[in-house]
Amino acid sequence: MALPSYLGFHLVFLIPFLFVLLVSVWVRQLRLPRAQVQWAGIGILAGVAFAYTIPWEILLIGNGVWSYAEGAVIARFINIPVEELLFILVQPFITALWLYQFIETSRRPLAVSLSKRLGGAVAGLLISGVGVWLYLAGDTTTYLGALLGWAGPVLAIQWAFGWPYLRDHAKTVGIGVGLPTVYLCAADMVAITLGIWKLSPTYTTGLTLAGLPIEEALFFLLTNLFVVQGLILWLWVTDRLGIDTAP
Repeated sequence: MALPSYLGFHLVFLIPFLFVLLVSVWVRQLRLPRAQVQWAGIGILAGVAFAYTIPWEILLIGNGVWSYAEGAVIARFINIPVEELLFILVQPFITALWLYQFIETSRRPLAVSLSKRLGGAVAGLLISGVGVWLYLAGDTTTYLGALLGWAGPVLAIQWAFGWPYLRDHAKTVGIGVGLPTVYLCAADMVAITLGIWKLSPTYTTGLTLAGLPIEEALFFLLTNLFVVQGLILWLWVTDRLGIDTAP
């Protein structure tokens, strides 16, 4: 029996889901007057996510936090499988296209008080601080600490820019994050069960959520939160500035 591959994971779990969402959004284009702005938002976020995630993954893979089965990947860039690079690009599109099924914006002014901006920034940086402490505290919290330390600056920027607006759209944020997170967690659990990749027990807490390592569940929750919050803020800003490139 052939070993399941990372490419096969894409073909079974990611590409079909992405195709369904693409078709749905394409059909709804007639009711999306700002479609070009929305697509631009996905492209920008995917590019930023790609550039921000690669160094972090190089570090963790290099330190043995997780690894891939022999023969499960086609090729590598430094130590990252090319399929992992594809995943980093595909995930924002999946999450964004799901969000675009129902997202609505409001006419709230862009002005946010300095105290609120500072509060948002501090909250995100506190998460980073906890992450750094966990990363340095011991081997079993290495992955969890690295994840929180890496996520904090992104959250700090987004929350500093517009956490009151995100709070007003909490339902949209919750639904936008929820389905992709559950789906990707389930797919990840299948991949781990099949042995396509595995997490090191040395660098993880051993805590699980419905059988999935808590670090993996938190990874998908945070990365989907980045995408959803980023797009909501993007559409808010472009709307208030009158940026509309749709014909």
